[in-house]
Amino acid sequence: MSDRTRTEALAGVTAAARRHHAVYTLFNQAMAEQLGLHPTDLQCVSLLRLETRPHTTGEIAKLTGLTSGSATRLVDRLERARLVERRSDPRDRRRTLVSLTMHRSPDIRAAWEAPARAFDQALDDFTDEELTVIERYLERITGVGTEQTTLMSGG
Repeated sequence: MSDRTRTEALAGVTAAARRHHAVYTLFNQAMAEQLGLHPTDLQCVSLLRLETRPHTTGEIAKLTGLTSGSATRLVDRLERARLVERRSDPRDRRRTLVSLTMHRSPDIRAAWEAPARAFDQALDDFTDEELTVIERYLERITGVGTEQTTLMSGG
């Protein structure tokens, strides 16, 4: 084990996380540009891919941190780009649900092919236990980030 103190280790993790966030933001922008999308649009598509059910525009606003008006414009752009479709909620016809379509899936899959391989290779030499710790860290930090964003935005 190294001679780093806990304070130094925490500072190292914090610096690495900040660098990761900055680089991943640039990566997201480059990927969005490659696909002819706005970075926020790509981020929304990415988040919707993680979800198992369609969402209302209000739920998309919460997922993305956008106002309801901005989320509506986002969904409009995604619909024009043939990435999502709107359908009436079968349980409440007053509500509209937004779900991903399959129209652009081949484009997105192709664009992600090389980066996905590279990201997978970056994790190759981690043990299963280390991957579990990394996942736990990312989930915990995501929760803290969500909580802090809510507090800062007065929610």
